[in-house]
Amino acid sequence: MLQRLAHEKFIDPALGRLLEQLAPYEESLAYDSDEASLIRVTRRDYERETRVPADFQAEFDEHMAMSYHTWTQARPEDDFERMVPILEKTLEYSRRYADFFPDKDHLVDPLIAISDEGVTGADLRELFGNLCDTLIPMVEEISQRPSVDDACLHQHYPQQEQLRFGLDIAECFGYDLDRGREDLSAHPVTSAFGLDDVRITTRVQENNLKEALFGTLHEAGHAIYTQNIPKELESTPIGRGATSGVHESQSRFWENIVGRSRPFWEFAYPRLQQVFPEQLGEVPLDSFYRAINKVEPSLIRTAADEVTYSLHCAMRFELEMDLLEGRIAVRDLPEVWRERSLEYLGVAPEDDRDGVLQDMNWYSDRIGGLYQHYTLGNVMSAMWYEAAVDAYPEIPDQIRQGKFSTLRHWLTDNIHIHGRKFTIPELVERVTGGELTTEPYLRYLKAKYGQLYDL
Repeated sequence: MLQRLAHEKFIDPALGRLLEQLAPYEESLAYDSDEASLIRVTRRDYERETRVPADFQAEFDEHMAMSYHTWTQARPEDDFERMVPILEKTLEYSRRYADFFPDKDHLVDPLIAISDEGVTGADLRELFGNLCDTLIPMVEEISQRPSVDDACLHQHYPQQEQLRFGLDIAECFGYDLDRGREDLSAHPVTSAFGLDDVRITTRVQENNLKEALFGTLHEAGHAIYTQNIPKELESTPIGRGATSGVHESQSRFWENIVGRSRPFWEFAYPRLQQVFPEQLGEVPLDSFYRAINKVEPSLIRTAADEVTYSLHCAMRFELEMDLLEGRIAVRDLPEVWRERSLEYLGVAPEDDRDGVLQDMNWYSDRIGGLYQHYTLGNVMSAMWYEAAVDAYPEIPDQIRQGKFSTLRHWLTDNIHIHGRKFTIPELVERVTGGELTTEPYLRYLKAKYGQLYDL
């Protein structure tokens, strides 16, 4: 009901008339000014939302709520059959939504634009293709190397000490605890009730040191982004992150590019050893660093390492395309999922619980445009880091010393400060001077894991 009321208010023709009246004023302003951007982005949202009838949106929202509730019961029971008619209906709604945009090049384009404006299905097919061409052979080569011993991560680590250490690091990165807090939840999440109230959650496994620590660093990246959006943009259509992919670039930047790097752990590992002397006091830094960066194909996307994570997303993106284009039927998804999992990752689930039922995405939202933002975040995080180090070559040494302000201020000045003013292509061109490309990310992975696995 709330979503329907909000939709009806936003598509009021009076707002359209106001936007028309503002057109001459917008043209008199610089493209990147706050005022011109506010008008431009609001108009883009208005034009998209006015194409979608309120009755359809309310019907779709109600269906998604019912679908999610049913999935919470079906997954534990490994009962995909129960979800088949519901997922078929979701696919029908997704196609109908796309049909409200007759000028689209592909069915998936309007679905992608909901969360990642400026990127198309054709763009993503090229991006995922480039990644898979490199990452699938890399995973195969790594699988021929001796397995990394990560037993040091699977000792007993008391909950409170884990939480305290993770939050201390998040604060070092720049998460402002005067305007935020951390709590526990079933799945890590960031919730912003305003730019001065940005809360994160994590989850703890006392026999897995990575779970809470990297969950905290990931969510802190989202929170730091939101906390550094200018106050004058708050409560406007441009007063939040640019897109889901750009937001993910911030969480993955701090979690992976910084948080899993060797320079960072040269600073942080002695401190972690002080917190857990019995568990890690005799574990060398090299062994710990290799353990937290262990590459091992897995069935579960959310538990995947840096090298295999984007392959999970590529597989799901291609499944979305196949479903939308009618090449595969919903009923055939479990078998196709197993085939694709073997093709992309070399492993296949024995049941649907850890296969087609594992992610909530399709069961709580649309089919199409739901998985690309994770990989866009990976790709852009490497682009941002290269650009930052080009501007400030001292950043890696500063990270070794536990100094993050130069890096954080660069991110704020180049990304956070703009809120939602720019699309992905616009922001990438503005920050790097070029187009969205996988090359920096692949360079990063080849350098890091080439050294770790002697590739």
